[in-house]
Amino acid sequence: MTLKPASSISSRHLIDPEIVDLLDVFPVLNLSSETLPSVREMMGAPVEDAPDPQELFPDVTTTEYFVPGAEGDPDVRVLYYEPKNKTTTSSAGMVWIHGGGYVIGSADADEILCRRIVAETGASIASVDYRLAPETAAPGLVEDCYAALRWLHGKAAEFGIDAARIAVGGASAGGGLAACLAILARDRGEFPIAYQLLIYPMLDDRTASTRDPHPYAGEFLWTQSDNRFGWTSILGHEPGIDGVSPYTAAARVESVAGLPAAFISVGALDLFLEEDIDYARRLIAAGVPTELHVYPGAYHAYDMNPQAQVTGSYFRDFLGGLSRSLKG
Repeated sequence: MTLKPASSISSRHLIDPEIVDLLDVFPVLNLSSETLPSVREMMGAPVEDAPDPQELFPDVTTTEYFVPGAEGDPDVRVLYYEPKNKTTTSSAGMVWIHGGGYVIGSADADEILCRRIVAETGASIASVDYRLAPETAAPGLVEDCYAALRWLHGKAAEFGIDAARIAVGGASAGGGLAACLAILARDRGEFPIAYQLLIYPMLDDRTASTRDPHPYAGEFLWTQSDNRFGWTSILGHEPGIDGVSPYTAAARVESVAGLPAAFISVGALDLFLEEDIDYARRLIAAGVPTELHVYPGAYHAYDMNPQAQVTGSYFRDFLGGLSRSLKG
């Protein structure tokens, strides 16, 4: 199969001026089996002059846990964030899942984000350091996330969390896994999920194969080539064929009825734009309360520029949606 380029027309002139300069400093990934080790090393390296998360959010504590995985699987590392001076015995909670195309990233990389969510919403967060593809193929990644959900529900009383107000959330591949986790939890019927927070989620393997994105999509940061590598890594085979599980690619689910309320946001220049809008449309049509935001001029992971107005809008939107949905 010949892979069509995601963007047949340059989209740089459409980018929000406040985030265009980020493209000149952020490295091109060009993911492949050969480049993956060096990309992982680069992405995991300390950032020079990066702010100290504890200094930014001193009223949030972090504790590391290793929680039981699925039968036959190793324990799962979880970073647990909660308000330092918790004043309620019945707060909201969330399982947070980091991004990275299923092949890179770690829970540690999202520390500042998790601390900010805790500080601004009062919810506690279990951030999952799930195993990565291709070393671990599906369904191992979502099973690690399910293990964290099971653990958080089991610890709810001890941690002062209302088990009826536990959400799942993530960005990019983490958003895709959060959507898969919501489907898996619905189908197993063991641990309820109150809300799904899906930030430019990676939902549909067919975008890497048979589905053509719009001509301005996917030119920057996460390209069609990167997307194909990520999906091939987690699936263990070419994307786009029949029989892909919805516990791996959420867009493959036959029915979205009965899923938790959702927040979905994506940039207008993101490769995932069409699959995200389509998933939101399906949720709405099935009677699932759904909030959808599309940010003009924004490419994938645009929020790495924290000073941009579009990033400020994104934070206001998702923190507001999360707070409203998990209100006691």
